[in-house]
Amino acid sequence: MVGKSPLDPSDTRKVVLLEPFVHQVGGHMSMMKYDEHTVCKPLVSQEQWFYESLPLAMRQFTPQYKGIISVHLKKDSLGNLNLIASPSLQMENCSLLDNTINESSVTIWHKCKWATTSSNGSEHAFVKWSHTQLTKTLKDSCSGKMLLRTDLQYHTDSLLEDANGNQPERNSYNPWGLHCHRQHLNRMSSKYNENKLHQFLLLENVVSKYNYPCILDLKMGTRQHGDDASEEKKARHIKKCEQSTSGSLGVRICGMQVYQADTGQFLCKDKYYGRKLTPEGFRQTLHQFLCNGNHLRMDLLEPIILQLKALLSVIRKQSSYRFYSSSLLIIYDGLENKENATPLDNHLQGHFQKTYCTMSHGTGHSKVDVRMIDFAHTTFKGSKCNHTTYDGPDHGYIFGLENLIKILQNLSEGK
Repeated sequence: MVGKSPLDPSDTRKVVLLEPFVHQVGGHMSMMKYDEHTVCKPLVSQEQWFYESLPLAMRQFTPQYKGIISVHLKKDSLGNLNLIASPSLQMENCSLLDNTINESSVTIWHKCKWATTSSNGSEHAFVKWSHTQLTKTLKDSCSGKMLLRTDLQYHTDSLLEDANGNQPERNSYNPWGLHCHRQHLNRMSSKYNENKLHQFLLLENVVSKYNYPCILDLKMGTRQHGDDASEEKKARHIKKCEQSTSGSLGVRICGMQVYQADTGQFLCKDKYYGRKLTPEGFRQTLHQFLCNGNHLRMDLLEPIILQLKALLSVIRKQSSYRFYSSSLLIIYDGLENKENATPLDNHLQGHFQKTYCTMSHGTGHSKVDVRMIDFAHTTFKGSKCNHTTYDGPDHGYIFGLENLIKILQNLSEGK
């Protein structure tokens, strides 16, 4: 890009229109969809260094790191802001460019409406987002395959809580990523002009292989502030931990979406819901995450527990690593194989009376994923941003993993 504006019409390289990643359930930094198998996020040097020096044993538990791209803002003919990615000249792997488009593509964003008020004045109330995208039939530059982009429409109900403090079930996709996207566009447009290039990390889309991705985003550890946090931010994060299950369990829910087979919709929860949970509420929400509206997915418990135990073994061996403010994703497909279901016993029916689930004992293999994400505040010996060198493994993270495993084991045993 040296010597050329990102909007230079003489630049004939393909560019990619970044879309909001509709399966982002937590975090505050906007995740964008680059192509079907790749997402991207604003580059933070500390996170980049983590991925580039990632211990081999941890690779199976993190998204694949695919490199860096340049991104700039661009207004369309209606004055709406889009994010455009410019792939590096060195990117020779055409499989990354499933969504490449050229300047002749017709792209329209409209009816983007956000509510900004709630019953308690907090930032988490936002309603109904509608997005229609019309593009011409595009020809993939790598394979010659014809790609047809069809209309997309997502609707969500209000995130306002009811009188009892409960969030209503909502239609379609989790709106949290759209909330992050809106905030990110506002920040970028207020600080920079359209010609400003921003660097983004390219990462594996870990949910791309799932038809109906059920995702649990867990903030891990007993400490959430990084070494570089200001005293004000440090105090704020310490208070959040003390007042949530981060302090009591070493883990708290940061976001969730779970497909409900009985309604064909996703049930979604956000970080504000997770902060208010007691340890018992946390346990019930884990149960809810594994319930598809008809029955409890017992077939998922063993593979999830096995992966968490494998991760625990790896984390125990990572001396000097501190995964402050990182998250752990648990993912499975809401579209399950045909299984036999058995009713819950009376004790469990009473305990989880709000979920109305039966137990489902699967006979086949259930695919699940456990992935660590968000390493902007991770520190380790040799890190270029290292402020403090720690000895031994991250005991706060280990504490959270151990409690998570115990709770899931109790669920599998009907406790």
